Amino acid sequence: MSDDDDFTPRLGRMRGRGKEVRYLSLVVRAARRAGRRTGIRSRRFDGSRIGRGASIARVLRSGDAHAAFRSRRVIVKTKLSMLSGKGASVARAHLRYIQRDGVTREGAPGELYSEERDIADGKAFLDRCDGDRHQFRFIVSAEDADQYEDLKPFTRRLMSQMEEDLDTRLDWVAVDHFNTGHPHTHIMLRGVDDRGENLIISREYISHGLRERAMRLVTLDLGPRSDIEIEERLRSDTGAERLTVIDRKLIRDMDAVGLVSANDNDPFQQALRTARLQKLGRMGLADHIGGSSWRLSDGLAETLRRIGERGDIIRTMQRELTALKLDRAVADQIIFDPAAQGAAPIVGRVVLRGLADELQDRHYLIVDGIDGRTHYAEIGKGEAVDPIATNAIVRIAPRAGGVRAADRTVVEVAAASGGRYTVDAHLRHDPTATEAFAETHVRRLEAMRRTMRSIEREADGSWIIAPDHLAKAEVLEARQLRDRPVNVEILSAVPLDRLSGAEAATWLDRELVADAPVAVRDAGFGREVRAAQALRRQWLLAEGLAQEQDGRTVYRRGMLAALQRRELLRVAGQFSNELGKPFAEAKSGDRIEGQFARTVEMASGRHALIERSRDFTLVPWRPVLERHVGKNVSGIMRDGGINWSLGRQRSGPTIS
Repeated sequence: MSDDDDFTPRLGRMRGRGKEVRYLSLVVRAARRAGRRTGIRSRRFDGSRIGRGASIARVLRSGDAHAAFRSRRVIVKTKLSMLSGKGASVARAHLRYIQRDGVTREGAPGELYSEERDIADGKAFLDRCDGDRHQFRFIVSAEDADQYEDLKPFTRRLMSQMEEDLDTRLDWVAVDHFNTGHPHTHIMLRGVDDRGENLIISREYISHGLRERAMRLVTLDLGPRSDIEIEERLRSDTGAERLTVIDRKLIRDMDAVGLVSANDNDPFQQALRTARLQKLGRMGLADHIGGSSWRLSDGLAETLRRIGERGDIIRTMQRELTALKLDRAVADQIIFDPAAQGAAPIVGRVVLRGLADELQDRHYLIVDGIDGRTHYAEIGKGEAVDPIATNAIVRIAPRAGGVRAADRTVVEVAAASGGRYTVDAHLRHDPTATEAFAETHVRRLEAMRRTMRSIEREADGSWIIAPDHLAKAEVLEARQLRDRPVNVEILSAVPLDRLSGAEAATWLDRELVADAPVAVRDAGFGREVRAAQALRRQWLLAEGLAQEQDGRTVYRRGMLAALQRRELLRVAGQFSNELGKPFAEAKSGDRIEGQFARTVEMASGRHALIERSRDFTLVPWRPVLERHVGKNVSGIMRDGGINWSLGRQRSGPTIS
């Protein structure tokens, strides 16, 4: 073939006459016939080596074991966050969070920096992320990070090394936090490479490679751990109420029935094992069988993890309560477990909202309860719970999981209609059902389709209901329960100290007239509530809304409605001046039509401002309205609220 000859290779499978045979299969078959090992192992493909950095990670993991033992320890937590849907708003919230007040050594807000700038522009970074498919978030925490005067040089060297390992330039910003026992760095990394393509990092590098790089850099900076440092750390672990390195070794050494020996060839290691087993015995997690033999309790590792997490939570509560100068006994600091048998709801004042897991965006509330105790409650993913102001009064209750009655009804209707669900089929199946009731089942199916992507809807609006529909519903409920384990109801967005003289129907009024008011203990926040209730009674008496009879307070009939109308007219007057339009009070039976302009927080509850061409009105707010800000809505005013008709429908799905 000369240099001038045209040659166009056609790449693809090798094709033979008759049955097509893969080339790799021929090689393996020939090797087997020759009696040689093929080197191909029966190993399940897990995708861990797909992406950049896989080979580097394997090299780093196969390093010197002795050097690794003396390396400085580093924890690296990683999250891949998709930016579609609510992902962009979650990224903005995360950036605000990591720059919050009190994270520097001086207690100042966090300072965002990048590869080249000591003060980076977070908004510009998010603008560059616009259009990206995903984003990486890292937390890098070195055990000895407190020995660094400034973590910026270390972070920049780590990210520079990461660029070499992944063979691409990286666009990132970071914030250093010094507000915990272990200083750490939050890093946000764009999910694109230097060519603008999606940045795919191998799972092996994410899981091991980056941590190995960080450990080597810290060890280079601070030197290998000395024998004294290692021994001091291990001695401190013998009395720790958490999962330790010693525990992991004990678990590895125990036999099939949970027996383990305290003996070791190294006298120092034997002393550590003995001391740790004695500590576990005092904690009720190990039993001394005799001599050097001990039996470890079932699920030891998980139990110690939970104990460690509980200790971290209690320390967090004590730190925050001390900062707010709230004197609460440690015995009255409770961790709320919604899954516990008979878990009762919590009512109290929000002290703090924070992140239980910064990478997974799992939030918690610290609530100063009316029962005189302070509660720590995990509320799930931040995007699943609306913003809650500090000092708001809330009620936190466990959420019920499992298959809903609506799911069973859908299956029944579909079984009688050839495996399809429609509103018409529902009404034929149950003549007593209303169209509005049937539409709630359609919304349930829509929610399952958006979340699970395994529910099919035909072009004519009918739904294909598979035989395993209830199993799918159960999976959805379990996922939602994990993302939002509790219901958080805002009883009063207005703080307690402003309720006693408020010209509105307040939470205090609703409790005063309730048939079964919640019990208020004369301690902590409960004592403050009792004092506020006494002041509120005096205010109601002065306003003629209550009177004393035979030593007790009798409240006027319709008191709550009268107070609510007072506030409504007062707030409406303020908006009338602002909008330059008159207020039209909505009455039961009125049709409400107009543009949902905004949500209005009032002492008597949230209201929706509906603006029309000539006037406006204020009506009770519903969560479903939040997706329709700035859009036209319509509904009918009822005594219990409004039946809204939103979106495209045949005659309008009604949202009660």
